[in-house]
Amino acid sequence: MDLFQDLKDRGLIYQHTDEQSLRKRLMSGPITLYCGFDPTADSLHIGSLLPILILKRFQLAGHKPIALVGGGTGLIGDPSGKASERVLNPQEIVEEWADKIKAQLSRFLDFERKDNPAIIANNYDWLGSLQVIEFLRDIGKNFPLGTMLAKESVETRMSKGISYTEFSYMILQSYDYMKLNELYGCELQVGGSDQWGNITAGIELIRRASGEQDKEMFGLTMPLVTKSDGVKFGKTEGGAVWLDPKKTSPYKFYQFWLNTDDRDVVKFLKYFTFLTIDEINALAQDLEREPEKRKAQRTLANEVTRLVHGQVALDRAEKITKALFGGGLKGLSASEVEEGFSDVPSAAIDNADISFVDLLVQAGVVSSKRQARESIENGAIYVNDLRCNDLETSVSQLERLDGKYLIVRRGKKNYYLIKFGQ
Repeated sequence: MDLFQDLKDRGLIYQHTDEQSLRKRLMSGPITLYCGFDPTADSLHIGSLLPILILKRFQLAGHKPIALVGGGTGLIGDPSGKASERVLNPQEIVEEWADKIKAQLSRFLDFERKDNPAIIANNYDWLGSLQVIEFLRDIGKNFPLGTMLAKESVETRMSKGISYTEFSYMILQSYDYMKLNELYGCELQVGGSDQWGNITAGIELIRRASGEQDKEMFGLTMPLVTKSDGVKFGKTEGGAVWLDPKKTSPYKFYQFWLNTDDRDVVKFLKYFTFLTIDEINALAQDLEREPEKRKAQRTLANEVTRLVHGQVALDRAEKITKALFGGGLKGLSASEVEEGFSDVPSAAIDNADISFVDLLVQAGVVSSKRQARESIENGAIYVNDLRCNDLETSVSQLERLDGKYLIVRRGKKNYYLIKFGQ
């Protein structure tokens, strides 16, 4: 497979070093490449998914990827793409987050593969033992100040202020590239478009430090992922979409992709799935002919959820989705109820010997008994999929899901989760 052309066809290449040389190198045999992931939280979010999948695409094509966890650079903070200084986290927190990110990366890359196993590395292994005088003499001298100031990641921050700490990030990332070249023969660095200045600085450092100005080193960046509606990619009303299922449940993750705008879904299929271009083009035709069926969105949600969380989690997400939007709430387990209704108003009720009218008031479904009676009489109240229009109903008569839950819906979209004490 012509990997470079496949990346181009998917719109995954934004910037690159000399195309002819890079194509030739990729076609001549396996190349070792790397991408860095700084531990700025206890989980990666879907903004990191694109570079992770780039590494996976390279590995599937026979190349050798290095996933570099920034245990060292995570202590400094990358100014790229940030309007203000990052908050610096304690070393023990960064170490803990780095370990969690290592575990996440292992879900996507094969570290046991016989021919081209992936490599996991932590740049604290070499950055943590640096001596400042030695580093400035041997490495810092290779960075002309004018060149550093001209880099976009630095230039865009100069007017708002940038500390020497973040200003030095470029040098440390460049040093990473040099160390990975020395340790593993790494010849290609990939990253987001905001990393281009750091990547080219690393290439120049390797050439200067080795004394080989013609040494072939390569860089490639991916485009910034954007949404047509103007909302930042990876953000929802509830915050960021994380890869950790404890922070974003597989159901919520599935829903994020299922709700993709028609204008974005084909692009995201190219970016985030391993479907062929022909398969994606067929889905694009289905979208044009029958947009109401949302086949492209369902395929996207299925493929990415399976990739990130596995088939069991995908089956669970689909089950919850069907129950919520197609009926069948009674078939949900307690954990599925909690996952599917984690972001709706909820209430805990200890006393089941009350009227349904009182329950609606206590749970916050309505503001008064009068409103409760009106809603019930108008047929606007549903309990576990069934309309409830009997004013004399008592809570003890209602069948609870898994013995402890009632899901109340008022109108078409207003859900409430009521949990009863044991």
